[in-house]
Amino acid sequence: MSTVAITAADVNKLRQITGAGMMDCKKALTEAGGDFEAAIDILRKKGQKVAGNRADREANEGVVLAKVNGDSTRAVLVALNCETDFVAKNQEFIDFTNKISDVALNGNFADTEALLDFSMDGRAIRDQITDLVGKIGEKMELQYAALTGAYNVAYNHPGNRLATIIAFNKIVDGIAEVGKDVAMQAAAMAPVALDKDDVDARTLDRELEIAREQIRQEGKPEEMVEKIAQGKLAKFYKESTLLNQEFIKDNKLSVRQYVQSKDKELAVTGFRRIAIGN
Repeated sequence: MSTVAITAADVNKLRQITGAGMMDCKKALTEAGGDFEAAIDILRKKGQKVAGNRADREANEGVVLAKVNGDSTRAVLVALNCETDFVAKNQEFIDFTNKISDVALNGNFADTEALLDFSMDGRAIRDQITDLVGKIGEKMELQYAALTGAYNVAYNHPGNRLATIIAFNKIVDGIAEVGKDVAMQAAAMAPVALDKDDVDARTLDRELEIAREQIRQEGKPEEMVEKIAQGKLAKFYKESTLLNQEFIKDNKLSVRQYVQSKDKELAVTGFRRIAIGN
């Protein structure tokens, strides 16, 4: 049976993703046969505190932009990924991404593929990206997300590497401030879902599996494992779902409580977040 060669670069990459020690990363990668996601799970099962923003770090370089239309009823996120920081800071690359984001904002595209197929200045956006790849010599990938609602907010973190959009069900006094606060919360705290019921089954199963293994390694009786695991899941919801997170400006409130303190019927109906990784 052949074994996968684990390089120093692989170990360093996992260390950058997780913050775990070099030897722990090497052992986890070896055990996982070089599979990074599996190695991350191994580290977590062994009680390692790993960085929660793995998704951010999967991207390499690029530009992400958030925009909202004139009446705040539609917001979009557009990211164009590339391989190097040098290209990401190139003005032509930034201008091209900005132009695509304007198209996205003024259109009604169902998904990224629909946006890629759209003719901008007489040619499909995907063909123009291919042209730019040929010119610059780097792989590029487009990401797109959109929200509609009674009121939408777009937040761009300085540097164009992180942006969020938030949708609300109604307009109330002070909605602009509330929107900015929630958008910055989503940017800073990287929630995986809006609320408990929005977390996908695969993520829940994974969190429970990791929690159970951690509990067993702590030596807890088997009959207590499931109960404690559910407690850990409740903590996961509090840390990883936007509405249940502690509000960063007042940790006595959840984000939901903060929003409802402005108007009891005010609700966040959706959010999207895109971050360019290291």
